Amino acid sequence: GLAWVGVVVLATALDVLLAADLGRVRVERRMPRLARRDTVADGTLVLANDGPRPLRALVRDMWEPSTGFGPDRIRLTVPSGERRTARVRFAPFRRGRRRTAGVAVRAFGPLGLAARQRVLSAPAELVVTPPFRSRRHLPSRLARLRELDGETTLQLRGHGTEFDSLRDYVRGDDVRSIDWRATARRQDLVVRTWRPERDRRVVVVVDAGRAGAGRIEDEPRLDTFIESALLLGALAAAAGDRVDLVVLDDHVRERVVGATRTDVVQRFGEALAQAEPGLAATDWATVPAVVDAVTTARALVVLLSGLDSVGASGDLLAVLPRLTARHAVVVTSVTDPAVAAAASGDREPATEPRGPTVGRGAGLPAGAARGGAAERDVHRRAAAERTLLDAEGVADAARRAGAEVVRGVPTAVPPLVADAYIRAKAAGRL
Repeated sequence: GLAWVGVVVLATALDVLLAADLGRVRVERRMPRLARRDTVADGTLVLANDGPRPLRALVRDMWEPSTGFGPDRIRLTVPSGERRTARVRFAPFRRGRRRTAGVAVRAFGPLGLAARQRVLSAPAELVVTPPFRSRRHLPSRLARLRELDGETTLQLRGHGTEFDSLRDYVRGDDVRSIDWRATARRQDLVVRTWRPERDRRVVVVVDAGRAGAGRIEDEPRLDTFIESALLLGALAAAAGDRVDLVVLDDHVRERVVGATRTDVVQRFGEALAQAEPGLAATDWATVPAVVDAVTTARALVVLLSGLDSVGASGDLLAVLPRLTARHAVVVTSVTDPAVAAAASGDREPATEPRGPTVGRGAGLPAGAARGGAAERDVHRRAAAERTLLDAEGVADAARRAGAEVVRGVPTAVPPLVADAYIRAKAAGRL
């Protein structure tokens, strides 16, 4: 028995000695710097063996689980003086910056009895940007912008817009658009066509304070604000306007200035990748100064936040008159579908417990139990109606202060914000 143990120990020691020297193994990466959440991005992991012995390796890249890195373990055989590649993938399911410190490589000997292991330094970073699900609304909104811009047969007259060209009058045209001088020269009715002004300023303010921490349909409201910012940024840049982004809570967290049509989604996405709702109250009093630092001209200021109650939204309401005095202002209000359903009395039917009931309702007659359930339904409905009334009251206060309020469920808010921008564009309010 001892002889066999000695043989095994000797064979194991020899196997380790014959394994590749990990000090002469190099790791290289070829991977994207950005990846969108809920999508798949491909990369390559390269192992170079500069040692005299072949490398029989089991490789594990040390990424955080939320990157969705795969495969989890990779087997490679790299001859001496050569290199081998392995295809890898990223399927991230959380946004943010994800980092890895290195790659763990386990080198086996020719017998496969033992191995030596080492973590090779190969730092890398992957920025996981928001999913931008609201991108599907972009083509229809761009088509409406083209209509405003006169690129289709439909001509829309915007107030305070730029003069574009002259054309013959057709029935239905606004008589106020008739150019009388051109009509006198041509001896026929001629009207002016207009297009929305370009190179206007749009400032998007994303609330990353406690208002964005509330969860609706298993996602924080901040995700709705992010989707709205991405859609509006892409739309405004495509329309030729300059769009800027500010993310703040008790101080400015991120700022994107001067984004162009080609890079607005990437720059906004990268800035919003790390945005997380905090517990601090948003310092709305600093917003006018923040907007003035971006532009002193009239702009469309979009405040992506929630209007819940006077107590929670008092600071936002207090700053609105200062903003609306100089700018066109849009404020969002996100409605929880569960609250709306409770207010209307729609809910899942309660199921009767199957086991013995222990507690306050134990042993009560069936009628009393049904009465207690009905009472709870009444209280639940009253609380939901109170919540909706409070939100509507705050929205009315914001409208009286001169702001336009966009209100809807999370999936509806991004396209509604885009529609508000198009209306401001058509009316010449920028």
